[in-house]
This record gives sequence, C-alpha cells and structure tokens, in this order.
Amino acid sequence: MVKLDIEQWKIMAWMLAVYDAVALNAGYFLALLLRFDFQYSRIPADYLANWESYTPVYTVLSLLIFYGLRLYHSLWRFASFSELLRIIYGNLATILLMAVGMNFFVGNMPISYYIMGAAIQFGLVLGVRFAYRFILLLRVAQQDRRGEGSRVMLIGAGSAGQLIMRDIKRSVRTNEKVCCFIDDDPTKWNRLVDGVPIVGGRDEILASVEKYQIDKIYLTVPSASAAEKRDLLNICKETDCELKQLPGLYQLVNGQLSVSAMKKVSVEDLLGREPVKADLSDVFQFIHGKRVLVTGGGGSIGSELARQIAAHQPEQLILVDIYENNVYNVQLELRDRYPELDLVVLIASVRDSRRMFQIFEEYRPQIVYHAAAHKHVPLMEDSPCEAVKNNAIGTFKTAYAAMVHGCERFVLISTDKAVNPTNIMGATKRLCEMIIQSFDAKIKAGKANEIPQLFTHEGLENADADGTGKIFENVKTEFVAVRFGNVLGSNGSVIPIFQKQIAAGHNLTVTHPDIIRYFMTIPEAVSLVMLAGTYAKGGEIFVLDMGSPVKIADLAKNLIRLSGLKLGVDIDIDYTGLRPGEKLFEEKLMAEEGLKKTENDLIHIGCPIPFDTEEFLEELDELMVSAYKNKNDIRVRVKAMVSTYHPAENIS
Repeated sequence: MVKLDIEQWKIMAWMLAVYDAVALNAGYFLALLLRFDFQYSRIPADYLANWESYTPVYTVLSLLIFYGLRLYHSLWRFASFSELLRIIYGNLATILLMAVGMNFFVGNMPISYYIMGAAIQFGLVLGVRFAYRFILLLRVAQQDRRGEGSRVMLIGAGSAGQLIMRDIKRSVRTNEKVCCFIDDDPTKWNRLVDGVPIVGGRDEILASVEKYQIDKIYLTVPSASAAEKRDLLNICKETDCELKQLPGLYQLVNGQLSVSAMKKVSVEDLLGREPVKADLSDVFQFIHGKRVLVTGGGGSIGSELARQIAAHQPEQLILVDIYENNVYNVQLELRDRYPELDLVVLIASVRDSRRMFQIFEEYRPQIVYHAAAHKHVPLMEDSPCEAVKNNAIGTFKTAYAAMVHGCERFVLISTDKAVNPTNIMGATKRLCEMIIQSFDAKIKAGKANEIPQLFTHEGLENADADGTGKIFENVKTEFVAVRFGNVLGSNGSVIPIFQKQIAAGHNLTVTHPDIIRYFMTIPEAVSLVMLAGTYAKGGEIFVLDMGSPVKIADLAKNLIRLSGLKLGVDIDIDYTGLRPGEKLFEEKLMAEEGLKKTENDLIHIGCPIPFDTEEFLEELDELMVSAYKNKNDIRVRVKAMVSTYHPAENIS
C-alpha cells in the first residue's frame, strides 16, 4: 500500500476541484431540465449533444480559471469579501466562456440555458465555499439563544476592539459571546458594531456588567497610556469579571490582534505608571568594549544589569556574588543567549578585602555596578552588625579596591529607605551613600591617599605597599549612587509573597492598612542605574520620580481580585502591625537635599548633604571594629554617624 504524503489542505483543494467539475456541468444541465419543465424526454437531441460535446472543454478551462484566481488556496472558514470577489470574477469568466464557446464552436442553445445555468452554477460554487462560515454562524446563534459560553464586554470600539470581536465570532475554540462595547467617544454611543451595541463610556461599565451578565472584560485600547489603563482597570476590578488586555500597539500595526494575544491584567498594570523612557544609546556606547563588574550579580537588580550589559558587547562581564545558586542560573542563561560573551562568574564576599583586591587586580574592571547588599528590613533588625559589615564595610572595601585599580565609574545601588531611616538596613545604605560621597570629595581634592584602607587582616593587601604613594597620583574614579523604591518582582518584593500566600490558600498579611510604598519595575531600575553611569560627574545621588505612592493594602486587594477570588468570602487580609524598623511611608529625598534636573525629566539629582568627611572616615573605622566584635551598641554608633537615623525601637 502506497502512503500519499500530501498536506491536508492540498487534499481539500483536490476535493473542491472535483466538486467544482460536477457543479459546473450540473448547473447547465439543470438549466436544460428547467427549460423543459424537468422532463428529460422533451429535451431536443441536438441540445443534449451540444451540452455533452462542450462539457469536457468547458470543465478543464473553467478549473484553470478558478485555479488562476486562487480559489483553491483560501481558508474558507475565514472567507471574506475578497474571496467573494474572486468567486464573482471566476463565474463571470466561465459564463463568458460558455456563451462564446458554445455559440461559436459547438451550436446554439436556448437563452434561458445561459441565464439559468449561470445562476445555478454561481450558487453551487459559492454555496459550498461559504457553507462552513454559515454553519459557524448558526452555531453561534444557537449558543446565543441557549445563553452558553462566556459573556464578554470590550472596552474600546476602535479598530482593535472590532478585530477582537470578529476573532471571537469566527473562532470555534473560544466559547465566548461579545455582548457590548464601552467607548469614551460620545459619537459612538447607542450605535452598533456588527449588531453589538456601544452602550456608553466608562461610567456605564458597572451597570452594563450587571445588565448583560458579563463574565469577562477585555481592554482593547492598545494606544492608551498607563494612567488611562489604570483608571479603566480600577473601575473594572470592582466587578468579579476576568480582566484581560492587549499587550501593546504593535499587535495592531503588525496585524497580530486575536483573542490569544490578550494577556491577563497584572498588579503592575494597576499602578498606572508610565515606564521611564530613556535614550540608552549613550549608555550602551559607554559600556561597549569595556570591562564591567557587577556585584550581587545573582540578585534581582544585579542579574538584570548583567542581561542588559551582555546584550551590548562589553569586552568582559564579571559577575560577583556570595550566593552560588542564583548567579549560577544567571551564568547558564547568559552563556546560552550570548555564546560569544567573555563572561566571568566569581564567588566572593564584598566584605573580604583580600578577595576583592585579588579580583580587581586580575580583571581590572573599568565600570562597577555595586548591587550586593543585605536588603531585608526585619532580618537586619535582628542582625544589625551583619548589615553594617555587608552593606557599609562591604561597600567601602569594594570602592577602595575599585579606586586603586583604575576603575573609571563606580555606581552604588541605594534605596529610598536610606532617607530618614528608621531601620538599620536603611541607615547602613545611607552610610554607603556617605562613603561614596567621601571618596568623591577626597579624589576631587587630590587627597585619595588620605582615605583609610579598612581591613581586619592588616598589611596583606596594602594598596601603598611600596610606601611611595604613586598609586594615588592618578586616581580618577567617579563615584555615584542611584536611589529608588521597591522593585516589582524582586526577591524581596511584597507581590511574590502575596502570590505564595494565595496559592497556599492563606490570608494575605499586611503590616498596616495605611502603609504606602513607591514602586518601579526591574527594567526601569536597571535603566536608571545604567543612566547614572553616563550622567555621573562624581558624588551625585540620582533619584527617580516614581509618581504617586501605592497603598500595600490596595495591592493586596487588587491581587485577590485578579486571582478570581472575593475579599471577605474566599480570602481575607490580616493586619499584623508594623515590623521593627518599618515606617508607614518612604521618602525619596531628605528635605534638605533639594533636586536638580537631568536630561531625563523623570530622573533627578539630589544635592549632597554636607558632613565632616574626616570625622566620618575616622568613625567608620571604629564602626567596623564594633561590627566585627558584634557589639550591642552598634545602633548607637550608626546613629552618631547618620544624623537622620531615628530607630523605631529603643536603643540598648
């Protein structure tokens, strides 16, 4: 038995051609029968002879015409006006072929033969091709009568909304019915789109959901701004409907609009922030061909930095992290995506000055992004000396190694918790900012040699080993800090915690009903960090305008709704009280810092708060000793150095 390896559509095309061959001849034969009242015996013999003799020629030539018009290449379940036109052209051509060929080369036939034959042939050829669509329409109509399937509201009656509606109507896989449109354009109200009413603007959303018994709401306004989407979604989330939206305008441009292109609404969408749009060409030009080191390379920010840097041809990318698992995963990802990348992954602690000197001596990075830090507020409240060791002293040791090994730029990743800190984590991050400001001040004053070298194993990596001081003569490292708020999707973000609690069927835990935070996405944070590396002149603290803060309780409520659950019925929120060191809100700047503009309207520079650099550096040495001795008075020492630090609990 021979197996025919033919694609299914070709088989269907052959079957359709056989049908057409029958239909072409049946049409004109039926015309003869009609002409003589369906009495075969009354048909004159010469008419039958003419029909029989011309049939083979007419069939072959007609099929060639149909093939030339590509009537065997269309997907007839999606047949539209263009397919109808091609059928009309094909039938007109074959009608002309019948009239001319029969009269000039075969013999005369009755006038009614041509008229009725053409009509019957057209009906048979057209009918079989649009029958599938007709059956689908009947099925949809049946479902409408029975009330089956999900009932959908589309927000946006423009091109995108209409395309989504038509995709729903012709799809056999989605058991959905579009019941109404919402559009803010008053000129569209009370009009119909393919029989579906445009009921009004956003004020009609809640009433229409109840009136039409809506199950799903699709936001089909790809050109809407983030703030506009937020406002619409904030209304929609008051319903129990499933919410979806189009990812962006590019689907409309590329003709990719379909129900499958819709994505679920995320909590990030409800924040309504426009992403920071920055021209990163200068950043990537600065990175291209450079040796770049990222500390904390396995963390949320560090790993995204690594991805962005790897995509723009650095000479070498060095990732440093103390935790092997995360950075190993990043290593596998980057090697797979960028096989030509010169990637070095090292396990090291920024607290180990000998190890940091070894790394900087061997690899000589030109740019450093310092993301390594302890960031969890409650954990650091229980282990304050570790926060000092890792954040403050680790930053100092890394910065010192960078300075004496010819690094051009050192960018510190800071946090809004460094502003008027009430917890030790925030206070140590403020210490980090003061450290890089001290380095910058000393370097600009030509006194880099006066910066003390902190270590607990003195002498083994003394920068000025020969005692000549030459190593400090041409120091030009520029030190800057970047400060931003909470990062959505990061390891310490509240949203993954909420998602785990929902998955486990537990109530969500929020510390206080009024606690608020600023939020940004990881790509935005990384863009800001990288921009700081190009804007830097030394000593700046870059600050992102993160818009309005968001209530954590509102985030929890939104996430419950987006998970298809009802607050107070399926799940609840437990308020546990503020944790040690936690405050209700975070500031982006200390009041006395002020702001300067940069080339990007959403990125600002905080003017450094003056402090006694000499005194600070002396106290930092003493702070390191206390931290490594795990002294109980560590908070008192930190408070003496950071005047804006106000611990939320009693200091021992």
